[in-house]
Amino acid sequence: MKDKYIIIGSDHAGFELKEIIKKYLIEEGLEVHDIGVYTKESADYPVIAKQVAKEAVEKSCRAILICGTGVGMCIAANKVKGIRAVVCSDTTSAKYSRLHNNTNILCFGARIIGENSAKDICKIWLETEFEGGRHQKRTDMLE
Repeated sequence: MKDKYIIIGSDHAGFELKEIIKKYLIEEGLEVHDIGVYTKESADYPVIAKQVAKEAVEKSCRAILICGTGVGMCIAANKVKGIRAVVCSDTTSAKYSRLHNNTNILCFGARIIGENSAKDICKIWLETEFEGGRHQKRTDMLE
C-alpha cells in the first residue's frame, strides 16, 4: 500500500469493524490515527465524520469511516471542503472511486459488509491511484 498514514473513525455501530480494520491496516504497515469512538456506547456519527474529514484535509491523507450503513458518515464527511467521500460495498466501486473520482475518504457499513469484504475493499481502495487525465477536469469541478 502506497499510503503510510491513514485516519480511521466510526460511530458505535461501526466500532467492532473499525477495530478489526485498524488492526489489519497496522499489520499491512500503515500508521493509523484512530479518531474514535473507543466503545460501543451510542455516538453521533456527524461529529466523528467531521473530525476525521478535517484532519484528512489538513494532513492531505486518506481516511476510512465506518457506521451502520456507511451512508451517514459519507454525507457528513462530504460537507467538509476538499473531501470526496464514497460509500463502497464492493471492490469494483472502491477501485473506480479512486481511479476516476480521486476519493479521499472510504465509508462502509458494518451492518452491510463482513470483515473479509471490508479488508478487500480497503486494500483495493488504498492501492489504487487516481488516473488523472480527463478525470482531473471533472474532479476539479467538485471543488
